[in-house]
Amino acid sequence: MSRFGRLASVWIALSLTACAASLGAPRPYPLSSDGWTPAVAELRSVSLGLPGGAQLADGVSFAGGLQLIAAPTSPLHSLSDLKLTGDGGFVTVSDAGDLVRGDIRLDAAGRLIGLDHFRSRRLTLEDGRAISDKQDGDAEGLLVTPSGDLLVTFERRHRIWNYGPLSALKAQPTPMRAPDFAFTENDGMEGLAVAPNGWRVSGEAGGVWDCSSARCTVVTAPPETPIPDSDYRITGLDRDPSGAGWFVVQRLYRAPIDMRARVRRMAPDGTLGPILIELKLPGTTDNFEGIAAEIRQGKTRLYILSDDNFNPAQRTLMLAFDLD
Repeated sequence: MSRFGRLASVWIALSLTACAASLGAPRPYPLSSDGWTPAVAELRSVSLGLPGGAQLADGVSFAGGLQLIAAPTSPLHSLSDLKLTGDGGFVTVSDAGDLVRGDIRLDAAGRLIGLDHFRSRRLTLEDGRAISDKQDGDAEGLLVTPSGDLLVTFERRHRIWNYGPLSALKAQPTPMRAPDFAFTENDGMEGLAVAPNGWRVSGEAGGVWDCSSARCTVVTAPPETPIPDSDYRITGLDRDPSGAGWFVVQRLYRAPIDMRARVRRMAPDGTLGPILIELKLPGTTDNFEGIAAEIRQGKTRLYILSDDNFNPAQRTLMLAFDLD
């Protein structure tokens, strides 16, 4: 979200306290003929930062963190959502209209220590042409359906498109059912996740809907007064792998440098549960917009991803947490 692009230098100074040693560049992905282009980045391990920043609920533990550093023109910037692919990999989209995949590397204890095999491709329009306009390409949410199809939400020109199987993406996406609501230009469908009969959508300024190919049903009506940036807004959504609702990541921004994030559960009726994870200064924090969940060794593993807005004052971070 570009509105967070002007952050004071003190944020940079505080953020640097959370950085550790560089892990070097991951191995490049081999060239292929399936439309994906290899990408490279430097990785640095990060902690949760100074005491008084991160607050974790009972039963929640930190399982490692990384900062992804890429060249200014790399597609590995402004990443807006995150989903796992079930094979040790992940997929994400960017505000600029790129689709990015990679692999997650864990150590013997299951802690996040690396990301490998980055590759990207441009999302396309209904006529098959690559997206070239920010108005068309502001991708904010994605999910992989149980059948393997990739759904992507866009804002500015609000829509949900189905690009088909992630293993064989279609050049011409299919429009999918979206909430019948007049989202403002830059406050669109940030959260997208699998639901029992289709997909669940959350609006950044409020509102939750359950959609299927036939209709969208209001779960939580958008408030009469949109939720402002200075309050917590849902920016990412994923299905709880246990089937008991969803996980959401929320973001708050108050100028000039107060950026916070929270992770909570969402019930089927849209109610939000207690705070599981809270990130704020002087700890590690940024513009978190993506969340993904899986079951790993009997625990729920959560990954959250931040959007750096192509801004050198912000960072692309992936943090991992385990829930007992």
